[in-house]
Amino acid sequence: MKLAIISHTEHYKKRDGTIVGWGPTISEINHLAQDFEEIYHIAFLHPGIPPPSSMPYVSQNIKFVPLKPVGGNGIGAKLKIIGNIPTILNTVIKTLKQVDVFQFRAPTGIGVFLIPYLTLFCNKKGWYKYAGNWNQDNPPLGYQLQRWMLKNQKRKVTINGHWPEQPKQCLTFENPCLTVEEREEGLQIVNLKAFAPPFTFCFVGRLEDAKGVQRIIDAFRTLSSMENIDTIYFIGNGEKMDHYQKQCKDLSIPAIFHGFLERQKVFEIYKKAHFILLPSDSEGFPKVIAEAMNYGCIPIVSDISSIGQYVNASNGFLLNPMNTKHLREVLLEAISKSKDELTKMASDCYLVASKFTFAIYRDKIKEEIIEP
Repeated sequence: MKLAIISHTEHYKKRDGTIVGWGPTISEINHLAQDFEEIYHIAFLHPGIPPPSSMPYVSQNIKFVPLKPVGGNGIGAKLKIIGNIPTILNTVIKTLKQVDVFQFRAPTGIGVFLIPYLTLFCNKKGWYKYAGNWNQDNPPLGYQLQRWMLKNQKRKVTINGHWPEQPKQCLTFENPCLTVEEREEGLQIVNLKAFAPPFTFCFVGRLEDAKGVQRIIDAFRTLSSMENIDTIYFIGNGEKMDHYQKQCKDLSIPAIFHGFLERQKVFEIYKKAHFILLPSDSEGFPKVIAEAMNYGCIPIVSDISSIGQYVNASNGFLLNPMNTKHLREVLLEAISKSKDELTKMASDCYLVASKFTFAIYRDKIKEEIIEP
């Protein structure tokens, strides 16, 4: 069986000609390659140097089908999408003729016209993966439209979390991010991790206010003392990175900004960190939460989307209301807990992470989507 995946995943060409793409998505596809004769991935090929978080395909049966990058903010960017609709549609139609089944990854700008096309004019077996916040109250118009289309059709849709009145074709799927070997390694780390001050924190994601970076800095600046804080690692990049760095330096906040890192280097930070911070405004269920929990990083995260269905008082701290004042209160609560309390929370984190393995994901696709 041959599979086509259609996504907005950023790809780049290295100097030696190797195609690399956004690590979490490429890793997922590398694991799916075990279950399909061929996989064609239709996605955007960007110019420039790939970030360290990019990785290559590892299987010869994965074929990358490039699209010219489109999308972004502003009227000009939207018009650029419209102008490229014929080219994108032709690429999708040509690729679909070569496969038996497709997966479309939403929400994305091209989903506004590709979901209607796939729904109305494609007779191939297929399913949609909605990676955003399925229960978001006021999503952007494009996301809202895509979610409405996915709620009102027959093909299967995989989503984050369980929700009241969930349409029958919408299946709850955990976002896969862990191998069997990483689960075994995580167990060793959790058993050895010592929860004693000073504590280490980490943030993994885009460096922007919407992801909570300013909220983190503002919360730490209000602490009366830093004696129980060792280091705050910020992993990721963004336009305001230099601004955030300067703030931390001026405020004597012990922060280290790494920019994007390779997957294994991120995991090395999880291994030594006690807490992962993600006080963001909007999420689906970020893979970084499950990855960090696998290594005994206790989450301090926003109570949004499906996050609260996996993180609770026994294994982490949920931010609700989500503001600087409450984050400060939670930070003080977290670092005041006893070693035994935090060790127990880390063990519970490890158990929750068991749901996010690639093996479980592959089995669910086979049993709930491909075979029925």
